[in-house]
Amino acid sequence: MRTVLMVAEKPSLAQSIAKILSRGKYNKWDKVDPAELFSQAPTEKKEANPKLNMVKFLQVEGKGCDYIVLWLDCDKEGENICFEVLDAVLPIMNPTHGGEKTVFRARFSSITDMDICAAMARLGEPDHNEALSVDARQELDLRIGCAFTRFQTKYFQGKYGNLDSSLISFGPCQTPTLGFCVERHDKIQSFKPETYWVLQAKVNADKDRSLLLDWDRVRVFDREIAQMFLNMTKLEKEAQVEATSRKEKAKQRPLALNTVEMLRVASSSLGMGPQHAMQTAERLYTQGYISYPRTETTHYPENFDLKGPLRQQANHPYWADTVKRLLTEGINRPRKGHDAGDHPPITPMRSATEAELGSEAWRLYEYITRHFIATVSYDCKYLQSTISFRIGPEHFTCTGKTVISPGFTEIMPWQSVPLEESLPTCQRGDTFAVSEIKMLEKQTNPPDYLTEAELITLMEKHGIGTDASIPVHINNICQRNYVTVESGRRLKPTNLGIVLVHGYYKIDAELVLPTIRSAVEKQLNLIAQGKADYRQVLGHTLDVFKRKFHYFVDSIAGMDELMEVSFSPLAATGKPLSRCGKCHRFMKYIQAKPSRLHCSHCDETYTLPQNGTIKLYKELRCPLDDFELVLWSSGSRGKSYPLCPYCANHPPFRDMKKGMGCNECTHPTCQHSLSMLGIGQCVECESGVLVLDPTSGPKWKVACNKCNVVAHCFENAYRVRVSADTCSTCEAALLAVDFNKAKSPLPGDETQHTGCVFCDPIFQELVELKHAASCHPMHRGGPGRRQGRGRARGRRPTVKPSARRPKDKMSALAAYFV
Repeated sequence: MRTVLMVAEKPSLAQSIAKILSRGKYNKWDKVDPAELFSQAPTEKKEANPKLNMVKFLQVEGKGCDYIVLWLDCDKEGENICFEVLDAVLPIMNPTHGGEKTVFRARFSSITDMDICAAMARLGEPDHNEALSVDARQELDLRIGCAFTRFQTKYFQGKYGNLDSSLISFGPCQTPTLGFCVERHDKIQSFKPETYWVLQAKVNADKDRSLLLDWDRVRVFDREIAQMFLNMTKLEKEAQVEATSRKEKAKQRPLALNTVEMLRVASSSLGMGPQHAMQTAERLYTQGYISYPRTETTHYPENFDLKGPLRQQANHPYWADTVKRLLTEGINRPRKGHDAGDHPPITPMRSATEAELGSEAWRLYEYITRHFIATVSYDCKYLQSTISFRIGPEHFTCTGKTVISPGFTEIMPWQSVPLEESLPTCQRGDTFAVSEIKMLEKQTNPPDYLTEAELITLMEKHGIGTDASIPVHINNICQRNYVTVESGRRLKPTNLGIVLVHGYYKIDAELVLPTIRSAVEKQLNLIAQGKADYRQVLGHTLDVFKRKFHYFVDSIAGMDELMEVSFSPLAATGKPLSRCGKCHRFMKYIQAKPSRLHCSHCDETYTLPQNGTIKLYKELRCPLDDFELVLWSSGSRGKSYPLCPYCANHPPFRDMKKGMGCNECTHPTCQHSLSMLGIGQCVECESGVLVLDPTSGPKWKVACNKCNVVAHCFENAYRVRVSADTCSTCEAALLAVDFNKAKSPLPGDETQHTGCVFCDPIFQELVELKHAASCHPMHRGGPGRRQGRGRARGRRPTVKPSARRPKDKMSALAAYFV
């Protein structure tokens, strides 16, 4: 009997492998010249989230299998994942016999019974060329982005304190995307309004109705000339009909829906950012509600079953009548759009309600469904009537529209022809009384900031990114604080974004213009088509950007001149906080991202932990370097720990890493170190140690120095100390606790007690564990029992000794809170 392994894509699989620079010096910013990243640094593929153990899972499932069928998404990224799966699975599958074919690729566009069966009936092979094009794009973006980002981040963050961005990033797609936003900003700033004048006339159509006429000259920019035309017409009492026309016109139904159009509408009409809209569409796809949402095609194949998806909507409460009428009277063949050869347009595959999907997903699903129904509906037909008038020597026009057949606008009412007044019946030579004629003064207006929808259009037009990556690039420039999203989802560049783009223009405009990236994308498409060599394209492109990088480094002073005007030097930024251990002068705390301390006298900058608050820690000093300690805190219910700014940036011991605080310092005698405050191994993670937070009283806390486990304990105790003695049961360090007599929870009016926070029955009801998610292996209750969020009210945990008991008092914790 033969075994077949079926591999289908889930988000966890799609995000499991990432191309990174190989471990070692190339991942350390301070130990390598960024220029080496273009050629010397090796790359490797690693699991982006090792906790998923995706490679191991695939190998377990694939062991002993004879065949593999790859059901990955049918785009270039999906082809790339196919080969990542094969790299993991093929070595442990059963060997082939006589060159027998064992690898198959299923191609499908939706998760329906019909599509799945059809794909299984025509299995093919994965496309290696498409996978190589993705590899090339990943490696180019990695090497180019890392080199430029590292250089400019280190250069500018070392000079300016109020950049308010933790990373000054560059990306071959991200930077041109930002360039479009700044280009529009520059047009707005350089715009000079001009005054112009128009004539506006009103005539009486009948007793109760008047018509507003538009001037055929539209506008003039000279007031005296406008006044002359007004003088020539204002004495006229009648407007004479010069001509009339009535034409039947049609408003075309929309083209079938592709990814870019869906993202545009989601942003402009639904208020959903591109990345959020893409994630929502992917979720609808995996749940079987719509077809594959990543497609550039706007044309349905001739053999596509349009009535099948339409029948699915025949009983929907919102559009059942429209659908039933189309099925009865016959559907209209969709307009012929662009066939990119990838997937059919985005199509609803089954009916759904808001209760099923939730409000966000429902809004996107509703639009996709209405759009699909509109593509098989008829055009909107209307009658346009025009009357041309002459008042004195000047000509005016009045236009009206009357709907004949609403067509597709019945299902897409926001696209309907605006309701306008019907014009009176008249003929050439008829006259109407002029009720008013006046001159209006107006001004030209500047363009507005780009909307996300307009930016998506520009990116598609210039070939920046793919339908899958466009949302990511837009999200990146928002996350980097290069643009802010204003009302109407308009993208307004920040000062940092503007200066960066102007700096690129000053040094090398091609770094920000879309032309060079567009050319690279064309080369990548040739790789996918098998018309270009992967290595040659990769090598040539990296060589071009390496030359640009060296020129950029040599010319960085040009961008720095712009930075000086807009941002403050480190020495002039921040407020004094703690003393430097070298010069004993106050260092300034810079709160803007990334938060750091700067000593202007020594011209040294010390990085601090992010996403928390920093304050001086009792003016205590580090025994190693004499720097004053600071206290980092994530909030009253979170973690906090002291740290030495110098030790955190220059680890004093081999077992310490950059960025560690005192709760991970292995100094043997320092009162703030792990050696003095550590209690025992964390109940959740393998590498963490629970450490007493000496600053947390009177609401004391014990927190893991690696993960987010926090135990709240001994409320209202005025002193808690870590004892040198250890628990005889679990070998955790004992805690000595002193209470005030009036608030002591201890029995017999005792105020002092020393015991194990986990094993001592007196301490059991005084401890509350937060964020613990896994059972300690030494607990008899087994892994199925988990701790709730409330206090352990007097219920004693059952523990047993460890089979292998570590000697270090901080290396084991033999209890789990029930």
